[in-house]
Amino acid sequence: MQTILVIAIVILAILVVVSLVRGIVAFLKTTKVDLESGETENVTEMQVLQNKMMFNRIKYQALAVVAVAILLALTQ
Repeated sequence: MQTILVIAIVILAILVVVSLVRGIVAFLKTTKVDLESGETENVTEMQVLQNKMMFNRIKYQALAVVAVAILLALTQ
């Protein structure tokens, strides 16, 4: 059971990092598009992606915290 939880924590940590990086890339693209063209169509699309990635990051972090809490409860 502990091995499964450790694997789950590692996978969730990787998902957190991937979501964070994708959110930052969307933020940078939003800024670049806004500065270069001034078009709001692409900016809104990138902002939606940024919000989605940040929500995913929070979700995966919460799941990782829960997995760590369960792991700690099992080991003590």
